[in-house]
Amino acid sequence: MMDRWVAGVLSLAFAGLLPGVVPRAAAQEALFPVSVSVAPRLDFTRDQMALAMAVSDDPDLAAFYGSNGLRPVFQGPEGAARRQAAQAAIAGAPRHGIPAARYRPETLDVGDGLASEVAHARALSRLLRDLTGGVLNPARVDPEIKRQPPRDRVAGLLMRFQQAADPAAVLAGAAPNHPAYLTLQEALAGRADLAVPAGLPRIPEGVWRAGVRDPAVAALRARLASIGMAGQAGDDAVFDAGLTEAVVTYQRAAGLPDDGVAGPRTIAALNGDGATGRDARQRAIIVALERMRWMGAEDLDRRHVWVNIPEFSTTIVEGGTELFRTRSVMGKDTPEMRTPEFSEMMANVVVNPSWNVPRSIAVRDYLPRLQANRHAVSHLDVVDGRGQVLSRDGIDFSAYTAANFPFRLRQKPSDDNALGVVKFIFPNPWNIYLHDTPSKHLFANRVRADSNGCIRIGDPVDLAHALLSRQTDSPAAMFQRARDSGRETWLKLTPAVPVHLVYFTAWPGMDGRVRLFNDIYGRDARIWAALEAEGFGAPSGL
Repeated sequence: MMDRWVAGVLSLAFAGLLPGVVPRAAAQEALFPVSVSVAPRLDFTRDQMALAMAVSDDPDLAAFYGSNGLRPVFQGPEGAARRQAAQAAIAGAPRHGIPAARYRPETLDVGDGLASEVAHARALSRLLRDLTGGVLNPARVDPEIKRQPPRDRVAGLLMRFQQAADPAAVLAGAAPNHPAYLTLQEALAGRADLAVPAGLPRIPEGVWRAGVRDPAVAALRARLASIGMAGQAGDDAVFDAGLTEAVVTYQRAAGLPDDGVAGPRTIAALNGDGATGRDARQRAIIVALERMRWMGAEDLDRRHVWVNIPEFSTTIVEGGTELFRTRSVMGKDTPEMRTPEFSEMMANVVVNPSWNVPRSIAVRDYLPRLQANRHAVSHLDVVDGRGQVLSRDGIDFSAYTAANFPFRLRQKPSDDNALGVVKFIFPNPWNIYLHDTPSKHLFANRVRADSNGCIRIGDPVDLAHALLSRQTDSPAAMFQRARDSGRETWLKLTPAVPVHLVYFTAWPGMDGRVRLFNDIYGRDARIWAALEAEGFGAPSGL
């Protein structure tokens, strides 16, 4: 049956019916066509059949070799340059945070013939899959990651690789070519200088700041001095201005808040402790590189809204430049409320929004209160399936459960509306959006995981103005007219703006320094565990 399936694949290829990945069902159907417009070729040389059989379990390679006439790529006069390019790209995989051992480089020095051809093809196909769409399937790692990485580029890249005068350049351009990706690569390779030599006294736990005199300060100074970040002092145990400057320098280099105070995170990083030491920093960067590869199909040079969940921030970015920034509140760390990761198109700014209470909140939080007192939560209307507001006097709320509650709850536009004065809509199956909030005090917190899943915006009106600025010379006036109407008003964004809800615990700031953020939902830990299962972190790998 395998010979017939391979013949089916090849018949599709030579009939010109193989533009991309070949599903087995399509190949089998080709063996018994209902109607045939092009006579398939079913005679192949022994070498062609051997090559087809050898790559038949890899759809990308089957598509590629089928479309190139089953001609070897890594043999003959031109094969040497392609082998060299493939081997160099594999040797350079650690620059992407991927262990080279994943591609079995030891199998690539096998001379000429079918074994060499297939070994190089398999290794290169896997490398290109990893660089263009990531090593992992994100949804399998965590169902709250709603991304579907691109998985259809490998056959086309292999064809370009075969046809290119400089095959190495094709491979060099396979990974994301975004400034953030390049900065993360540099950070991955360049921070050995932050590793404190073994044997120095540990810094005791505490909070050490300017003006303090303590033996712990001497340990802090010694560790900073060992990596060239603390000069001489009159008294090593005194936290003086020079030490404050040294702590700031270290914090900036390590991606920590640069307040000049040696608190728990700074001390843990200098002590090399697991949660915040250099190894943890490297892991965060490796995970960030993998996340960037999942987004390989996104145009991140285009103007977009970037919501980084662990950073509790929302920004507008274009061409690598940050145009707007505001603090944000993300979902609570509970299964029902964690903010998911996905990308969509923001289509509307809604001024004076009504709040349609999510059903989960309605039955969990409000139905019990209505059962106890039908006039409770009086700021909410009870709405039937036709959108009609109902009188509560005619409803026996005790007759309903969370499973059969037939009504919706809705809050009309008002100054104390749960969504504030504006919300930002990008249609998605999870009913996630950005919005204002009357709970302004939450933005003063350092950790802002406090919503039911949507993203609350610290400066929502300014965000609306920034988004509307491409379609009007007076975005503030456009917004205010809608606000003054007192009615829910939808302002269509022209053009629509991509929105990326992301989760980067390591991310470059506009100054080019990579900053670290807490893994608030434990997602990076799960990704790292999955990468370890793929050979990352092994002694021979990263």
